[in-house]
Amino acid sequence: MVTSPQKTIVISGYYGFKNSGDEAVLQSILTALEEKGKQAGVQVNPVVLSIDPEWTTSTYGVQAVHRMKLGEVRQALKNSSGLISGGGSLLQDATSAKTIPYYLGVIKLAQWLHKPVFIYSQGIGPVNRKLFNPLIRNTFKKCEYISVRDVQSAELLQSMGLQKDRIEVVPDPVMGLAPDREGAAAMNGPSEQELPIIGISVRIWDKEHRELLGIAEGLRKVCKEQPVHLRFLPFHFPGDEKASQEIIQRLGDIASHGSKVSVCREAVYPRQMLAEVGRCNLVIGMRLHSLIYAANRLVPLIGISYDPKIDHFLNRLDIVPAGTSSSVDPEALAAEITRLLSGAAEWKEAAKPRIDRLKQEAQAPAQHIIDFLSSKG
Repeated sequence: MVTSPQKTIVISGYYGFKNSGDEAVLQSILTALEEKGKQAGVQVNPVVLSIDPEWTTSTYGVQAVHRMKLGEVRQALKNSSGLISGGGSLLQDATSAKTIPYYLGVIKLAQWLHKPVFIYSQGIGPVNRKLFNPLIRNTFKKCEYISVRDVQSAELLQSMGLQKDRIEVVPDPVMGLAPDREGAAAMNGPSEQELPIIGISVRIWDKEHRELLGIAEGLRKVCKEQPVHLRFLPFHFPGDEKASQEIIQRLGDIASHGSKVSVCREAVYPRQMLAEVGRCNLVIGMRLHSLIYAANRLVPLIGISYDPKIDHFLNRLDIVPAGTSSSVDPEALAAEITRLLSGAAEWKEAAKPRIDRLKQEAQAPAQHIIDFLSSKG
């Protein structure tokens, strides 16, 4: 009996914080590695660097170590066949000046241990502190493989001194995530008797909450025109739920017009949220992965941009954001909602070829990693 070679891969990212988008990235990477590994006859044993190793292990059934315990991280890397860094927006200093040093530090540790490093569909930037540029360049030059999730990230790396032919532009890993059987069975969409479901994923970004005001007013206008089910989809607790509740409070009495409101609190795992999005007739999203989920399930979508990564993803679908974190025109938003609810079939027909291509391209990093590991015997 021939046994498959086993390869241990350490995965570094923003994992264990229970952010639905980042957890979806992890789920997508794990699934892609498993599928490509099976096709090549390679058994991949992932070890995830997590802020909550016990939760990560129970959720995904993989080994995990604490991302902040240097001794555990070093031992995991020492015993591995390589490191995956990504996906997500890891190398940016908008949220903290400590983020870039942490993720580069993990990569450098792997390189000091002579382990190959694979950059997996990362979104690079913004990098406002220019002192980080040479650090990123010198660290990435020693990586085995580099893939980023948009052209802008590739251009930023090139501006730092990395060669264009070393960087592969691929879609976000979540584009390739498939629902589980239970989720797939539930994704047939609402019946004709049910209200149209508008999925809404919002977060607080603008200090004056102008985007939430505009979204609330736009939704209120739609509810006056036709009865709908507003289904709020928090991707990160408690912040997203707080943003959702603020909009709900500003909607007023929409029940008198036949509409209803609900908040999804039960979708704690990526594929559960993917199923929730798949039930919607339309998704309005600020969270990047709410929009990626919608595209994944071929659900018409409207993006509200608070970060360039939203614009970059929408651009791949030839979609213009319906507003920004500082300005959402209620009239324009209501008009777009009405257009997409009535023209969903046309939207899907036009978007499907592009989305199918993105799904296929999202598998490229996993394929490259498995090919590399296979070549090492």
